[in-house]
Amino acid sequence: MAIVVEHAKRRRRILETALDVFMEEGFENATCQKIAGRCKITRTTLYLYFRNRREIFNYSIKQLMAEVERDIMGVKEDQVLSYPGKIKKTLFLILGRLEENRRLLSVILDYLLSLSRASGSPAAPKGRGGVSLADTRVRRRTIRLRHILAQMVIEGIKAGQLKKMDVGTVDTMLYALIESAIFRLAVLKRDSAAELGGAVELIIKELSV
Repeated sequence: MAIVVEHAKRRRRILETALDVFMEEGFENATCQKIAGRCKITRTTLYLYFRNRREIFNYSIKQLMAEVERDIMGVKEDQVLSYPGKIKKTLFLILGRLEENRRLLSVILDYLLSLSRASGSPAAPKGRGGVSLADTRVRRRTIRLRHILAQMVIEGIKAGQLKKMDVGTVDTMLYALIESAIFRLAVLKRDSAAELGGAVELIIKELSV
């Protein structure tokens, strides 16, 4: 058990250190050698945990998405909260997770910009079917998060706790709020998205019966 714990600690250490290197060097210049050196381990040891920097990067994103999904599912299955309360708590949980991971958001933005610059290059990294480096499993998780939000809205309408309105429109509005938080944290470099709290309160008030 101690060996398993030690491996988990080292994996977390690599991920945290890699974020620093990605932010300081940019994705293209953040080599595995630099990450390993900062972690005070050999590159061979690093490869025991991750095959390359791309896997480190994708794992960081997947980990964040998994944590958000776990939070949301916990709220969704809460038998005490009303549906307006569930949606409100879900949005605040997501905003909190984004704030905690604003460094990762900045790295993702830098990475996407580097992809855009490289899109015309024959060497631009492509996945299966020409899909860019972004992991398709992350995309599926994003779609799943929107699906869970939509389910809450549908169930809330059926329970008579939310106004009858187009579910797709509501889902888009809720997700736009999340995107706004990402923009503030990653692009505007804000330390917090707390100013969006008022918008969350207003949205919930408008949705509630």
